[in-house]
Amino acid sequence: MIITIITFIIVFGILVLVHEFGHYYFAKRAGILVREFSIGMGPKVWWRRSNGTTYTIRILPLGGYVRLAGTDEDEDELRPGTPVTLQTNEEGKVTLINASEKETLLEGIPLRIVDSDLEDKLIISGYENDDEETVKTYPVDHDATIVERDGTEVRIAPKDVQFQSASLPARMMTNFAGPMNNFILSLLVFIILGFTLSGIPTNSNVLGGVTKDSVAAKAGLVSGDKITGVATTKVSTWNDISQAISPNPGKKLAVTYQRDGKTYHTTVTPKATKQGSQTVGMIGIREEEKFDPVARINYGWRQFITAGTLIFAVLGHMITHGFSLNDLGGPVAIYAGTSQATSLGINGILAFLAMLSINLGIVNLIPIPALDGGKLLLNIVEGIIRRPIPEKVEGILNLAGFALLMILMVLVTYNDIQRYFIH
Repeated sequence: MIITIITFIIVFGILVLVHEFGHYYFAKRAGILVREFSIGMGPKVWWRRSNGTTYTIRILPLGGYVRLAGTDEDEDELRPGTPVTLQTNEEGKVTLINASEKETLLEGIPLRIVDSDLEDKLIISGYENDDEETVKTYPVDHDATIVERDGTEVRIAPKDVQFQSASLPARMMTNFAGPMNNFILSLLVFIILGFTLSGIPTNSNVLGGVTKDSVAAKAGLVSGDKITGVATTKVSTWNDISQAISPNPGKKLAVTYQRDGKTYHTTVTPKATKQGSQTVGMIGIREEEKFDPVARINYGWRQFITAGTLIFAVLGHMITHGFSLNDLGGPVAIYAGTSQATSLGINGILAFLAMLSINLGIVNLIPIPALDGGKLLLNIVEGIIRRPIPEKVEGILNLAGFALLMILMVLVTYNDIQRYFIH
């Protein structure tokens, strides 16, 4: 169980970290201020600020997030009446605003807020030393920082570095970058899996090997033969061969094959072999394999496409046949899957990580407000109507989407607990 828990934390952490790094990287390139990049959730245990971004590690090792200037709702923490301490530079501009009760500035100007504008005018005013006879106003430096209630120091968010100030293409790329990174991770992991295999199955109808003294060997088949027909069925792939032979244990089957450009005929009687609770027919042949790097990369690409197709098929089934909570899985389902993957070793964990990553990327692109797909949809609407979506409208949509996701998460988690732990 301990190994499963550690694996779950690592897998979940990689997924979120890769996803959020996509948003972070393209936001930085677009000139959008990334106020915070957090690994984990909950109270912070460590933080450091560099190049305008505060990097934090938080106590719960599940998930993470990036705070882009203009998309967080923390600006209202300097409400009238809020006590703060200011630090100023030689020019008299405020460089630090301490609004935390956890952090104390040994030197600073105590101020009780009357008004503040940290987006446009960059000023802060209030009663210095609680002297209510005079309201003092201080200019705020563009790159000033604010110590929030939990003691985390982040940059203020002037208008010019906010998300909405970037161009529409830059904002769309920033929104898309999270899912894109998940797709890239999935593809890379599938390719890595290709390099861990001894050989890459080609799914061709060419025999890669024939077991000595097997049914196939006694029938005259050798490595390199090309099977073109089994009984009355034409075959062109290894799957075709398997589907023609496996269901027929003990039955004589005619086999047509090619060798050196000539066509030959023989018969085989598949040997009845137990596989779990089923009895299948086997004749002792192996699938052709390739060992070159190109084949291994192609294997990773095919697995990536197959995984994506499967996920789209499930989503399509939900649309055409009706929604069911059993079609979804939350953290509990991921934990259960991690347990199964861990039992299969490192390759099982890698395959699970690749599947989860492409799943996360696709699901995030569903056009639901609060998801990346919902944000992209609003970007597209903005491009069509040629004007920004009103902030109030966007806020309401995102709030509604977030509420829907939270309700869905609770229902999915409850359903997963019922499925996996309560029988």
